[in-house]
Amino acid sequence: MKKPALHKRNYEPDARGTLDGVRILDLSRLFAGNVLTQILGDFGAQVIKVEPPRGDTLRGWRKKDVEAHWKIYCRNKKSLCLDLHKPQACALVRSLCNSTDIFVESFRPGVLEKMGLAPESLFEINPKLVILRISGWGQDGPYNQRPGFGTVIESMSGFAAMNGFADREPVLPPMYLADGVAGLYCASAAMIALREVEINGGEGQVIDLPLLDPLFAILSPQAANYRLTGEHRERNGSRSTNSAPRNVYRCKDGKYVGLSASVQSMAERVLRVIGRPELNDDPRFATNEARVKNAQELDAIIGAFVAERSQAENVAFFEAEQVTIGPVYDVGQIMEDPHFIEREILADYPDPDMGQLPMHCVVPRLTGTPGSIRTPAPALGEHNREILTGIGISEADYDALLADGVVGKGI
Repeated sequence: MKKPALHKRNYEPDARGTLDGVRILDLSRLFAGNVLTQILGDFGAQVIKVEPPRGDTLRGWRKKDVEAHWKIYCRNKKSLCLDLHKPQACALVRSLCNSTDIFVESFRPGVLEKMGLAPESLFEINPKLVILRISGWGQDGPYNQRPGFGTVIESMSGFAAMNGFADREPVLPPMYLADGVAGLYCASAAMIALREVEINGGEGQVIDLPLLDPLFAILSPQAANYRLTGEHRERNGSRSTNSAPRNVYRCKDGKYVGLSASVQSMAERVLRVIGRPELNDDPRFATNEARVKNAQELDAIIGAFVAERSQAENVAFFEAEQVTIGPVYDVGQIMEDPHFIEREILADYPDPDMGQLPMHCVVPRLTGTPGSIRTPAPALGEHNREILTGIGISEADYDALLADGVVGKGI
């Protein structure tokens, strides 16, 4: 397998990003908060990741004893190890808030208040503070005390009910969809609130961002469609309910291609190039509405054509005819694809344990003020002393906090 080239475009240890000077205190756990702070960290924000003595949960998601999730989603961050069960540790958090711009937490609603870190008390310390509260269900509502892992959100949001095939059980996503979508929404929400402070001279505010709301928001107008028709969307496999043909098709070599013809001219072109131009005048396939209604029959016709050729042959054939098609890749194919390599969508970065670690590049790409990967993910508690002495904790007091277990030993 060809290794991606060492990333040159975004690997800049001495770079300063657009968000240089923005300080984030991240008390969140698991995925959504780490996605949020990874994005902002890539663009120069200083992210202080507050971890419990056992470390963030992401550290435990390992392959061959490598903390792959942690290494990827906690790049460009600093680690501060505190036992937040101890009042002294919470007092240190309050002190850090004095020089913090964005505060992130993902405890169950009410826990932050029990720790003496209620938003109202933090605003007394820093009225410009942006407080981002990630939860499963939100800070209020009848479900706000329920556990809120992504699996439950993906089940109850309507996603699972519409995902999969009609004759089989609903299908949950094979990755952290609810958390990932929430992390993206969190990044934009934090910047919106920070703009109010920095540009408009406004005050800080609380952002209530559960996993449920963003995932439901991207599922298209399901409620409106239901009110219009009285019908809920059935599971439809890889077909679209809005256009046809659109599906994955099995090739001669057992691999698959994904083909989409979402506009009338493209659909007509598909039927012409597979040698069935007469079907463009067939009432079953002449319009998009008719093709959607008869998608199973249409897929059988296209599928028979695709099945006579390998994946590579199908891609070459349809691309030459300007039909939208692509191979269904596994990660091994992705790592060898010239587009992924040349654009450095995936590339190797320096890593203290592996030498080089493949991970995604900085997204999005900005031409004038691009983000960068400056430092690998930190070891547990790597920056304890640096951060705490930076807010006036003396060396003697630091040693006492360490001895009392307020500060985790980390490394």
